[in-house]
Amino acid sequence: MPAENETSTDRVQGDRAKEAVAALATAVPEPGSVKEDAILKADNVVRSFGGLTAVDVAHLEIQRGSITALIGPNGAGKTTFFNLLTGFDTPSGGSWQFNGEEISKVSPHRVARKGMVRTFQLTKSLARLTVLENLRLGATGQRGEKLWASLLPWLWKAQEAAITTRAEELLERFNLVRVRDEFAGSLSGGQRKLLEMARALMVEPEMVMLDEPMAGVNPRLRQSLNDHIRGLREGGTTVVFVEHDMDVVRDVSDWVIVMAQGQIVAEGTPATVMSQEAVIDAYLGAHHNAPLDMEEEEAQMQQAEEVLAVEDEGGSP
Repeated sequence: MPAENETSTDRVQGDRAKEAVAALATAVPEPGSVKEDAILKADNVVRSFGGLTAVDVAHLEIQRGSITALIGPNGAGKTTFFNLLTGFDTPSGGSWQFNGEEISKVSPHRVARKGMVRTFQLTKSLARLTVLENLRLGATGQRGEKLWASLLPWLWKAQEAAITTRAEELLERFNLVRVRDEFAGSLSGGQRKLLEMARALMVEPEMVMLDEPMAGVNPRLRQSLNDHIRGLREGGTTVVFVEHDMDVVRDVSDWVIVMAQGQIVAEGTPATVMSQEAVIDAYLGAHHNAPLDMEEEEAQMQQAEEVLAVEDEGGSP
């Protein structure tokens, strides 16, 4: 029997989330894995800085309605890849499609209007606006923003009221009601993360991309953010997030994509990926558990002897 307060829309969205998880069960756990219903597809995406190739992704697909974690060591190219997909950086080559539409040459604000929004590792709240004003500013297509229309309030008053109502609902959902009228600059780091996530939802996106949503968040708010990420999926929104905390990745994600040196080196469910040698190598080094050969052992012994000799002389290494 459905819950007393559960609506038909809630049930439909919950069913979609279950369908997404079921679809991933049939996906092959390998780099470039093909998904049953991909909302985003990318091919041959490359970003080079001089002689350094920061991103070199041959193929990527994101399952619609799922929570996908993008993980990898520092410098793996995760944020750069996010920037490329959302129009904040220009690729050296490659293409990608959102809902079957090519968006590799689309500007960031138009990408957002198409239903793909992102947050940033360093929050971008407008410090001198209130929390409510930050949310209302996130809504798109506001008629009152045009100069001539601003002089004719009857053209946009109803829309503004609807935007405010949605903002108030998100304040309630993200437990920000008590800071509704405070300046965003006065919020804690965790509250700013919540605000940025809520503001992204003002666009009513189909897919949300979160860049390290747990960075700088205290443990008390971390569980709340986890619950909100799950809530996005239950509401029918596809989620992709970059994260370094493996406990969060195991707890929240349906699918994990691993990057190293700009490339995708592994894909699969959290349990599958964490045990793969390619993932261990990406984080710890390709020969982290291999025995030293004679030359390596002699080099390390010589280095240790040099350090001890300096210390015996009263110097510092």
